[in-house]
Parts: sequence; structure tokens; C-alpha cells
Amino acid sequence: MLLMLSIPIVLTLSACNSDLSVPFFAGAHEFSVSNKAQRKNLCDALEILYSPQLKKSGYYPVQRMLAARRISTILIEDGQEARAARFLSSLADEHDAYEAWYLFAAGAVYESMNSGPIAQLFYERILNTLPDMAIEGQSIHRSCLAKLLMSDNPPGKKAGWYRDFIRRFPDADEVGPFHFLLAKEYGKLGLWSQAVEEYRQFLPYFGVSVPGYSDAHDYARKMVEFNDSPKDWTYADLDDLVSDIRKAIAARSPQTLRKYMSKAGFFAMSWYKEGGEDSNSNVLFNFSNFMTRGPIYVAPSLDPSYNDSEAFLRTSGWTGYIPLWYLCFRRVNFPADPKVHGNWEWAGIYFGEKIQ
Repeated sequence: MLLMLSIPIVLTLSACNSDLSVPFFAGAHEFSVSNKAQRKNLCDALEILYSPQLKKSGYYPVQRMLAARRISTILIEDGQEARAARFLSSLADEHDAYEAWYLFAAGAVYESMNSGPIAQLFYERILNTLPDMAIEGQSIHRSCLAKLLMSDNPPGKKAGWYRDFIRRFPDADEVGPFHFLLAKEYGKLGLWSQAVEEYRQFLPYFGVSVPGYSDAHDYARKMVEFNDSPKDWTYADLDDLVSDIRKAIAARSPQTLRKYMSKAGFFAMSWYKEGGEDSNSNVLFNFSNFMTRGPIYVAPSLDPSYNDSEAFLRTSGWTGYIPLWYLCFRRVNFPADPKVHGNWEWAGIYFGEKIQ
């Protein structure tokens, strides 16, 4: 729970009475523990904390922090988490070199008590008012940002924290996923141009997973491709798009069909194909290779599974191993351009009979 330091304490400690009751910060409370085995350890740590001799030495801040770590650990093990958190936060009032550590450790204790909002106050205070420091090679500011980004906060705050993390720790493993997640926060704020740019920054991190978004790369690629395209293949009315595709098939015109294909992630795959649409995308799909035999039949109406966001049209008679194709139509999800957002596009093809 608490950050550790490997710095030895070289002190001669006096013995303590087994009935420990030692005043502490501000003299307002007393320490006591139910575990007799821990009383001596607690006494020793408190003696370091309040040693007049140590306070005059240059090692006091380090020794004080180590003693505080030991005291808080004993309290936590004794079931006194709230007291440990209050104790740690009180030590920050002296504003020594370990002020950020005391606040971070207090925040970690509150977090372990399911008091996330209180913990967040400590993490934000560290970021906003204190310089960064490293404990065991780890930046406390980085740890604070990581914890804040795991919590539920308004998109404006989270976007700022993502930007700060990416700027300050560009080599961190989290940077790739954070570009994607920052784009999501920009989207919530309606900052679509910034969102697309973050999706673009995410694309080089191929193979990096984003928690909660199994299709992150597919989604980001489509957003960037769609943004960079003329978007002239979308239709406001699905019936008009289907009608034009029917005419192109009847005319056996592969050139016309290609004109109606989505230019952002058009896919061609079996219903049973593993790997998803992303791994089967092919915007250069050549229809002329599949129109060399007899007539191609088109169902008189859309498949009954049609809904407000997706529709399928059954076709058959194509040349090749699988003559049965379902043409897949989807609504465009691109709020960055209100003129096409909500339009329909011919998104791809599924080969074979539709899965029921």
C-alpha cells in the first residue's frame, strides 16, 4: 500500500513501557495498539519521530519519513486505517522534502478504505501545489495522474490529466492507450478535430491494447480514414443507396459499385471469419473478378434484421467459392462532420448464409 524506501536507520533506541500511550501530532490524540507485539515497534518509531537529537541532524527528514511509514503500517495492521491516514496527512504540514510522499500515502490509505473522493483531493493537491519527487525510481506525479485517470471524473478534467501525462512521461507504457482515451474525452467535449488527432497519434501503437476497447485500432483507423476522405459515398437515405447499388449490379458495373463502397474500412469477410473486420478490410476490393458468370440476384427487400443503425441485403450468383453475399450497410458515426454524421454507407460484405 505504502511506497517503500531502502534507507537504513542507524539509531540507538530506548525501551518503552509496554502500556504504550504516546501523544502525537498537535497533541490532540493518542496512539495505542491492541497488538502487544507491535507496541515496542510503535514506541521505537515514535521515538525517532520526536527525537530532539535527530531534528538537529541533516538526516531527520528521511528518518522521519521512515518512522512515519512504520507507524502508519502498524496502525493499518491494527485496523486503524482512518487514524493512519490522518496521521500521515498531518505530517505534510511541516512542508519538508517528503510532503508529497505523506499526502500520497494518506491518499492511498483513503483509497483502500473506499474513500476515493478524499483520496482524489490528496492526489490533486500534490499535482497542483508540490514539485515531483521519486520514490524507488517512481515519480509520485505519474502515480497520482494514473490514479486520477482510473477514477470517474468530468471529461474536461480527465482530458487535462491525459495531456499532462502524455507530455511529461512520453516513454511510459500507458502513453499509447492514453492517446486513444484522450480522444474519447475530447469526443465527450465535442472537440472533434482534437479527437481525430489523438486517434491519429494512437495508430502507430499497433498491438497495444486499450482496456475496455477491444476494437480500439479498428475504430481509430476508421475515424482517421473517414476524416481524411472526401466522404462522398455516404447517403442521407438508405433506400437511395440500396437502389443505386441494385442498378450497378443489374448493369454489371464493377466501377460503379466501387464508387459506392466506403473508403474508410470497407471489409469483406465470412460471417465465421476470425480476426474481425479490421483484419479483413480491403478498400481495393475488385468486383470484376466476381461478376464473370450468370446473373446476380438481389433480394427484393432488406433482411428482416434491419434496424436504425445496420442493415443487410442478400445477394447471390457471384463468381467464386462462395456465391452468396450479404451487403452490410451502417450509419456513419462521425460527429466531427455534422453533414455526414448519421448518413448511411455501404460498410462491407459478409460471405455465406447469414448467422441466425
